[in-house]
Amino acid sequence: MHDSEHYLQSLPAQGKAEIGILVNHIIWDAISAKASDIHIEPWEDSVAVRIRVNGQLLELIHLPAEFKERLAGRFKVMANLVSHLSGVPQDGKVSLGAELGNVQLRVSIVPTIRGEKIVCRIFDSTTRSFDLETLGIEPATLAQLIALINKPNGLLLLTGPTGSGKTTVIYAALQHLIMKYGTTISIASVEDPVEVPLPTVSQVQLNPAQDFNFAAALRALMRQDPQVLMIGEIRDVETAQIAVQAGLTGHMVISTIHSGTTAGVFARLINMGIEPFLLASSVLGVMGVRLVRQNCPACAQPYEPEPTLLQQLTEEELDGATFLRGAGCDACFNTGFAGRMSLTELLPISEKVREAVLAKQPSRVIQKLAVEVGMRTLWHSGVARARAGQTTLEEVARKVASDQL
Repeated sequence: MHDSEHYLQSLPAQGKAEIGILVNHIIWDAISAKASDIHIEPWEDSVAVRIRVNGQLLELIHLPAEFKERLAGRFKVMANLVSHLSGVPQDGKVSLGAELGNVQLRVSIVPTIRGEKIVCRIFDSTTRSFDLETLGIEPATLAQLIALINKPNGLLLLTGPTGSGKTTVIYAALQHLIMKYGTTISIASVEDPVEVPLPTVSQVQLNPAQDFNFAAALRALMRQDPQVLMIGEIRDVETAQIAVQAGLTGHMVISTIHSGTTAGVFARLINMGIEPFLLASSVLGVMGVRLVRQNCPACAQPYEPEPTLLQQLTEEELDGATFLRGAGCDACFNTGFAGRMSLTELLPISEKVREAVLAKQPSRVIQKLAVEVGMRTLWHSGVARARAGQTTLEEVARKVASDQL
């Protein structure tokens, strides 16, 4: 039984709940489950509290519908928001004390037709590692990535859906440079928002209300003599142009960009209006990142994957494979999974890839050329994890099937 459920059951009536204590129990339940987000949402006849664990939403508890205003009010007070406003979205931050693990919450409140929905992103510095060696990146890919990070100039891009670990990899890359060069290197970042303070890094947070966007922040930082620039995300043409230009003029630039596939990053930038010859000259590599759920070690057992997935494997991949799947137990909330691991593919810019970009070749051609020079795709990375019993083939297919060009 969860703390929040136990607290409610200990009361003579649910309506007697002290809202501050109840909210603390909900937050503690989420932290204990290593959740990344808390969703508190008015449904038809209750307030549903769900937590995102290993990327999946799980129901934590259902509260009486009359709690919705009190819950929203409590979070507004905690995040220093305007408590009497209820018809507009509001965002804020909460820094919790030692009794709740010193975590930070990013609170978002949005009005819906049934009342205000509250979503809290949990930032727990004790569970986040910014060590490249411990991120689970394959040794060959890791060696390539470190070689690219240590180059004096150029543009290194990471791509993947929201919550796939891109920011963690970038922070780990910056941490690697800090450990290697100490105070002899000038590193600056532009983020929205700054998630974790990094020592010796000049981290700039955007302020859209003052027109202080990525492009404006980058223009200002370029006059600050940086050697390494981290850009939270390339969202628009102007940011893309400055990032490419910085990579060409002696700066090491690391950033993220949303694209359906790793090879598709070039098409995305060309569609933004960036000249192919500038991309071919500035981009050092593109890394695709995904997170897949790991089998729960307490309940993992042999199973037979779906026939359609087995048909996609070669005889060599099937030989000696140990396919496991979690049956579900108390340790993993009956999901069969515990924790997540990364899948990566690193597309280095070879001469043939450079020529393909210049010729505006389709993404599938660029992908094929990268594989020919040794790129291990996300799919093959995932298959290796599934063969070793670390995750399921279905989980791999769910995360990377769309990337098969």
